[in-house]
Amino acid sequence: MTWYKGPTVLEQFDLFPQPELPTNLPLRMPIQDVYEITGIGTVPVGKIETGIMKPGMKIKVLPGRTGDGVEGEIKTIEMHHESLPEARAGDNVGLNIRGVGKKDIARGDIICDAAKPVPVVKEFIATITVINHPTVLAKGYTPVFHVHTAQVPCQFTELIAQIDPRTGGVLKEHPDFLKNGDTAKVKIKPQGNLCLETSKENSYTSRFAVRDAGATVAAGMCTEILEKK
Repeated sequence: MTWYKGPTVLEQFDLFPQPELPTNLPLRMPIQDVYEITGIGTVPVGKIETGIMKPGMKIKVLPGRTGDGVEGEIKTIEMHHESLPEARAGDNVGLNIRGVGKKDIARGDIICDAAKPVPVVKEFIATITVINHPTVLAKGYTPVFHVHTAQVPCQFTELIAQIDPRTGGVLKEHPDFLKNGDTAKVKIKPQGNLCLETSKENSYTSRFAVRDAGATVAAGMCTEILEKK
């Protein structure tokens, strides 16, 4: 095409601007796994979702075994077997943390800035969309919520309103049930310790998937925290 003077497809890929990393938000690193390495100690690994991490930083691991978390200090940060002076949102890293042992930390916990800890919630409101439920979703339903790397059973305690996903307007107050394709505002009560933030505070730690019997039945986002632990 002699008339075309623009970039090729491959060249255009290099021209797209890089997405802005959420380094302005508080540190949040969901833990993917925890290893015990001889000569080093406990090493949690995971992806930093938001914020910046540096050696010497005071952190808190939440919710921990009790829901109160455990405090520590970052000693070293490694990525691809190299020590880092700093790690940012988007980096997959391994850490050595002073004051945190193997029994204090597990997959599903979040490493966060000790001065700005992530909430451990008792009840919250969310907007969900039902994707693939075999029957209908009703009050009392208790599937497993997958939030970052955590998996916690949660109960739907109230179906507040069915809403129009295009406009956000209310279609029906307090529906008896929700079926595939429905979007709704609902009240949810975790049956265990769950770290969650609202979409306004930090969208990266507000999203979740609802799974049951090996299938994803719904997806949603926390919009309001009613009660913190």
